[in-house]
Parts: sequence; structure tokens; C-alpha cells
Amino acid sequence: MDSSPQERFAALIRSDARYHPESYSFIFEALDHTVRMLNGNASGDNLVNKHVTGPQLLEGVRELALENFGCLALSVFHSWGIYKTDDFGELVFNLVEHGLMGKQESDEKEDFSDGYGGRALAEVFSVKPVFEYNAERDEWKATYESAVTGLRS
Repeated sequence: MDSSPQERFAALIRSDARYHPESYSFIFEALDHTVRMLNGNASGDNLVNKHVTGPQLLEGVRELALENFGCLALSVFHSWGIYKTDDFGELVFNLVEHGLMGKQESDEKEDFSDGYGGRALAEVFSVKPVFEYNAERDEWKATYESAVTGLRS
């Protein structure tokens, strides 16, 4: 590809207007978060494996979305045009198709289908905040517990 990443991104947005441009930035952040999560927060050349599977990326999406948006994560996703886990696969493969992200031979859009154990995004992001006070730092921190799985982020 002779075009710049900015030109390829503009072409992607023109070719598929289903998703807000910010959703693609989030996918890159989620990919970085997932790689660091899987490699113990290593950075740069210290990363053992830079490839992640669809289900691994979905878990990174879940963690990062709750960290960044908390109880509003589902609303943010809906405002970006994301309604099901398949949409994350569409985003990733749009990036791949436009030369903005790589993939391995074994990677498929279907890797994102029925993510989160077949649970709908509405279930996965139906969370309640759990507030914890850190007396040493004199601050409150919210974590989120899934109403469905009891997982915390």
C-alpha cells in the first residue's frame, strides 16, 4: 500500500460508515491493553507475543471499556454503532482490510461471534459499581461487578 495510514483510515471510514471513527481508536487501545495484560504489562520489545485471539481481544475490550466508561460502556458502544460482539470483528477486519492492523492465517471474523460465552453485550455490560476506599491515599475507587458473571474489572 502506497498510501499513508491517514489516507487508508479515511478510505476505511468512507467505505463503512456503520461505526464511529472513535470506535477504531478504541480497538487499538484495547489491543494494546490486551497485549500488555497477556504479557504482564511489558512494553516494546519485551512483549512476548503481540498477537491476540478474538476472545482475548474481547476480554481486553471488556476490561478497558469498564475502566474507561464504567456503567456507561454499553451506551458508548451504542453511540459508536456497536451492538453485538460481531461488530468488534467487523471493526478489526475493516482495519485489517485497509492495512492498518495485521492478522494471522487462523484469524477470522467469526472469532468474535457469540463472544463472552454467548452473552449479549447488554448482559456483559450490565454492571454495578463497587466502591472501595483507600485510606492511605484518601480516595475512592470504583470497580465494576458484572450482574451476570460476578466478574470484577
